[in-house]
Amino acid sequence: MYVVVAGGGKVGFYLTKTLINEGHEVLVIERDRRKSDSINEELGSVVLRGDACEASILSEAGVNRADVVVAVTGDDEDNLVICQMAKKKFNVPRTIARINNPKNEQIFRLLGIDATVSSTDLIMQQIEQELPAQALIHLRMLRDADLELVEADVSPRSSVAGKKLQEVMLPADTLILVVIRGGQTSIATAETRLEAGDQLIALTRAQKEGELRSLLLA
Repeated sequence: MYVVVAGGGKVGFYLTKTLINEGHEVLVIERDRRKSDSINEELGSVVLRGDACEASILSEAGVNRADVVVAVTGDDEDNLVICQMAKKKFNVPRTIARINNPKNEQIFRLLGIDATVSSTDLIMQQIEQELPAQALIHLRMLRDADLELVEADVSPRSSVAGKKLQEVMLPADTLILVVIRGGQTSIATAETRLEAGDQLIALTRAQKEGELRSLLLA
C-alpha cells in the first residue's frame, strides 16, 4: 500500500515510522527543512520537501497512485485543502484528516473527507469512560445526521428509577433502545421498568444531551 503523509511533525513522523515497519511504501511531505532533514536521517529518503497544499507538490509526490492520503499538519484548514485536492483532483480512494478543533468534524465530512481523527475527542472519550456516572458516553455519531448513540447508567437519585418507560418524559427526539441489567440485555419497550444501576443505550439529538443527562443522572 502506498501512503502519502502530509505533515512531518511528531504525529507524521511516528505514523510514517509505524507504516514503514509494517512494510508499506510511505512518502512524507514536509515544508520545514529541519523537520524533513531529521526524518530523512531517522527513516531514510522518505521525505519530499514542499507545501502539500500545492497541487504541483502532490503531483510530484505521486499522489495519483496513492492508496491513502493522511493530512496531519497542525492546521485544520491545510488538512482540509490537502484531502480535498487528493480526493477531487487526484482521485485518491481514501483520505484521512487530523482535526484540532472537534467542531470542524462535521464540515470535513460534509466536504467529502473519508475519516477524521481528533485527539481532543479521543481524550474526552477516555475521560467519559472513567466517569460513567457523571457523563453520557458517546458510542457513535451518526454520519450526516444530528443524532448520537450514547450510553448512561440510571443513577439511584434519578426520578426515572422505578418507572416504566411509558411514564418517563424523555427529551424530544430521544429513544431508549436497550437496557442492560445484571449482565442481561433486553430491547426497551413501553412496559420496561427502569431501575437504579440500569445501563441504557439511547438515541438522541446532540442538543438534547443535557436534558437526557439531567433526567438519568440527577
